[in-house]
Amino acid sequence: MAGVGNRANVDFEDLLPEMADKLGGEGLIRELCNGFQLLMDKERGVITLESLRRNSAVLGLQDLREDELVSMLKEGDLDGDGALNQMEFCVLMFRLSPELMEESWVWLEQGLQEELNSNTKRP
Repeated sequence: MAGVGNRANVDFEDLLPEMADKLGGEGLIRELCNGFQLLMDKERGVITLESLRRNSAVLGLQDLREDELVSMLKEGDLDGDGALNQMEFCVLMFRLSPELMEESWVWLEQGLQEELNSNTKRP
């Protein structure tokens, strides 16, 4: 991840693929949503820099510097509103894990193939 130190990047790369293997796709998404809930500003329903500062220790990110938190927020902020909604957070977590990104392409291809197979079997 651009701008964020290797220590955070290594943690995500090591843990997300293992979580995906153990929990499956739906379980992983559920856990990412739980992580979002822990980090978000309860009043606004998004992750702000302040809520990230305040709650980052919950997910083991307490050692991240201010500039690393800002970089994380900026990298994930797809709509430019200065905060992360749940979708942006989940996308960011996948982007932080190249191995998981590769696996997600495999899952997508399998899902598409299953869908094609089921459509060809219909009368």
